[in-house]
Amino acid sequence: MEDLLNSGGQFGELVDLAMSMVLVYTPKVLLALVTLVIGLWLINKLTHLTETRLKQRDPTLSKFMSGVLSVLFKVLLFISVASMVGIATTSFIAVLGAAGLAIGLALQGSLSNFAGGVLVLIFKPFRVGDAIEAQGFLGTVVEIQILYTILNTFDGRRVVIPNGDLSNSALTNYSVNETRRCELVIGISYGDDIKKARAIIQRLIDADERALQDPAPLIVVSALADSSVNLSARVWTKAADLWPFNWDMQERIKEAFDAEGITIPFPQRDVHHYQETVSRQEAIGQD
Repeated sequence: MEDLLNSGGQFGELVDLAMSMVLVYTPKVLLALVTLVIGLWLINKLTHLTETRLKQRDPTLSKFMSGVLSVLFKVLLFISVASMVGIATTSFIAVLGAAGLAIGLALQGSLSNFAGGVLVLIFKPFRVGDAIEAQGFLGTVVEIQILYTILNTFDGRRVVIPNGDLSNSALTNYSVNETRRCELVIGISYGDDIKKARAIIQRLIDADERALQDPAPLIVVSALADSSVNLSARVWTKAADLWPFNWDMQERIKEAFDAEGITIPFPQRDVHHYQETVSRQEAIGQD
C-alpha cells in the first residue's frame, strides 16, 4: 500500500512538472512559430524587392545577391527562433559551426562554385545577356546564381555550368566588343582573273552599309590551294551585324561570280592513265 501511494505521488509530481512546462513553454513556442512564419514572409519579400531593384541597375548581380541575402537572413532567423524557445544560442552557434565545418568538407565542390560566383561578380568576365562560349557550350547568359550560371544555347537548350569551372578555365565573350571582324574565304579557279574577282568582292562590300570603313576592308590571296586560289576578305562590322553580313555576302558573291563568269571550283583530282607499251603476249614471250 505504501509503494502504491509513493508511485501515485511520483506520477502526480510528473504531471505537475509537465503542466508547468506546458504553461512555461507554450507561449514561447507559439511566439517562436509566429516569428518564424512572419520572418520567412518578410525575408521572401525583402529578397524579392532586392532582386527587383538590383535587376534594374545590374541584372548580373541581382540573382546572386538575392540568394546570398536569403540564406543569411534565414540562418539569423532560425538562431533567433531557437533562442526564443529557450535553446542557448552559444551552444547552438557552436553546434551550427561544427555542422557547417562538416558540411563544408563534404561540399567542397559547392564552396568552390560559390567562390567562383563571387569572382565572376567581382571581375565581370561576362554579364547577363552576353553571348559566351565556355566548357564546350555557346549561348546567352540568362542568370548568374550562387553556385551555377545558366545559359540558353542558340538552338534552344538550357545549360547549367558550375561557377567554379567558369572562374578557373578559359571562356570567350562574343558580346564585350562593339565591333568584330568577319572573314570570308572565297575560292576561284586558277584560270580566273584575280584582280577581277577582287574588284567584284570590293564592290559588293562597299555597297553594304554594315561594312565599316575604319579599319578598311582587306582582300588578299590567302592560299594557293589544291583546287583553287583562295581570296580572304576581312571586313569589320558591328557585333550584331556579323553573322547576317557574313551570310548575305556569301550569297551575293556567288551570284556576282556566276554573272561575271568566275568559277568557284570544287575539290577535284586529275587521274592520268598510261597505256603499257608491251602487250601481255609479248611479255609472256620474253619470259
